[in-house]
Amino acid sequence: MRLGYFKGPDGVFPGVVRGKAVHPLPDGFYGTPAARSYALDSLKVLAPCRPSKIICVGLNYHDHVAELGSLPPEDPVLFIKPSTTVIAAGEAIVYPGMASRVDYEAEMAVVVGRTARKVDAGAAADYILGYTAANDITARDLQKKDGQWTRAKSFDTFCPLGPYIVTGLDPRDRRISLYVNGERRQHSSTKHLIFDVYTLFSFISQIMTLNPEDVILTGTPGGVGPLKLGDTVTVEIQGIGRLKNYIVAEVDKSIPSAKFC
Repeated sequence: MRLGYFKGPDGVFPGVVRGKAVHPLPDGFYGTPAARSYALDSLKVLAPCRPSKIICVGLNYHDHVAELGSLPPEDPVLFIKPSTTVIAAGEAIVYPGMASRVDYEAEMAVVVGRTARKVDAGAAADYILGYTAANDITARDLQKKDGQWTRAKSFDTFCPLGPYIVTGLDPRDRRISLYVNGERRQHSSTKHLIFDVYTLFSFISQIMTLNPEDVILTGTPGGVGPLKLGDTVTVEIQGIGRLKNYIVAEVDKSIPSAKFC
């Protein structure tokens, strides 16, 4: 199933996409779809979930670790992005005025389905609602300057998610690619993760309670690089779809919102 949030004539609602129609889910993502539906192209597709927090994993692809000249970490390297970083497919990533280099990072995102605390890796799948595409946008110069990652990762618009949450997916071997203006810059598979999805879920749940719709970003493969104003950046994950966004200046109010197919 493809799940998400939508804005229509009656307001914002969670729904399930069936072909070219969207059926509301009055009782949430685990509820029964309503009989009535809306045409998908009559709705605004919003970010597919509303996380209370976004837990991110650094240095989790073998090729990315190698390109940095590092050794694989003994444990997952964690950091957090605030929920205010989230935007939907087709929305603008704002290039902060205080940054001089902003990078893309294609990632597969895990969306939590139910409250999880101290979950074994073997049971992690039972707590996962589904998966979506993500772009962990990073102000690289500020990351280096600060010596830690909070400012560099936390600007508004720095976590595009979407277009939908896909359920029933095996996350262990999914092709993941990123394109800037149509040119491929990243290409790998989740089979090259150092710590797999279920191991990550279990590890994080030993540290903090995971709430429904919280998001785990599982790391980016090799090939990270800079974006510039006017670029269009697309994350594509096998079985999930394409997450496309574009880059605007912080002070530029003249560029209208765009809708991408």
